[in-house]
Amino acid sequence: MPPRKELHYFDELCRARRFGPPRNEDERDLRFVEAMQRLSDQPFMDLEGYGRLFELKGALISGDITPAYSTLNEEIIAQIMKRFPKLKVIFLARDPVERALSQLSMHVHLELSHPFDVTDVEEVIRRLLRPGTLLRSHPSKIVARWRRHVPPEQFRIYFFEQLERTPAALFRSIVCFLGGDPGRTRARLNRKEKVNSRGKLLFPNQVRSRVARFFEPELKACAAELGGPATGWPRRYGLSMLVFFFSIFDDVLDLIVSFDWAV
Repeated sequence: MPPRKELHYFDELCRARRFGPPRNEDERDLRFVEAMQRLSDQPFMDLEGYGRLFELKGALISGDITPAYSTLNEEIIAQIMKRFPKLKVIFLARDPVERALSQLSMHVHLELSHPFDVTDVEEVIRRLLRPGTLLRSHPSKIVARWRRHVPPEQFRIYFFEQLERTPAALFRSIVCFLGGDPGRTRARLNRKEKVNSRGKLLFPNQVRSRVARFFEPELKACAAELGGPATGWPRRYGLSMLVFFFSIFDDVLDLIVSFDWAV
């Protein structure tokens, strides 16, 4: 994989970034960082140049892990898929409530000089309304955007629950999806401490309940459209899917009635 986990090439267009030395003093990593820096200095999106970054991989499978690509608009997604028609895309979906609160916790941790009251529901909601947080907290919309451009056999959804409960099985599934042999790969799955677990805020139940109501439509959309573990997300917060399905039924009836009047 690249010497930097998050390249942010497609979501930070025309904003040159400074790349520090790679983690390993590998010649390929050094060349990758140098090429990425030259690419980031350009004031336009260079898909050909981006593709050449991965020539250093030789015959190995390689890719770019940047969670912020979930916020890309359809125009950029379409350009990416046109240039790389065999690209395989993986999206790791997480409960919108947990994901948003985790991001908020990270932001608060980075803003050490700003006091924050985890019991202040209105302040929590106000922070969740930031575009950067909202764009990443709607998995159903993210998946819908990418699915419109990526062939079904090249797009795979996994869930945060799988990462927590069965990381080895998840790893094998991802490697197989990418066309690799799990038996020839190594994964660091025995960490004693979760990555980025320090500084996590403990939000009281009343705050989580209010945030769940804020994300109620999205929780239900994820359950209906993503399936898998997402079907249990609304139940975590006492939200009934029955109401959601009746709502869809009512919408269909309204369309039928409107069509009947139109005829």
